[in-house]
Amino acid sequence: MIYSDLKDKSLEELNGLLKEKKVLLFELKAKLKTMQLTNTSELRACKKDIAKIQTAMTAVKAN
Repeated sequence: MIYSDLKDKSLEELNGLLKEKKVLLFELKAKLKTMQLTNTSELRACKKDIAKIQTAMTAVKAN
């Protein structure tokens, strides 16, 4: 996910994306606990995506 793609989205779209990513993060953590997650770098990527979305939301609110 690239930040420049997120800048153009509305607040509602960003809220939807944030909710999807948080659900995905929850699922990844559950898989990690049950030893079903093979690629642990997905956790880090998901957390970074959440941070990018939150940054874009802050920028939208400031305008």
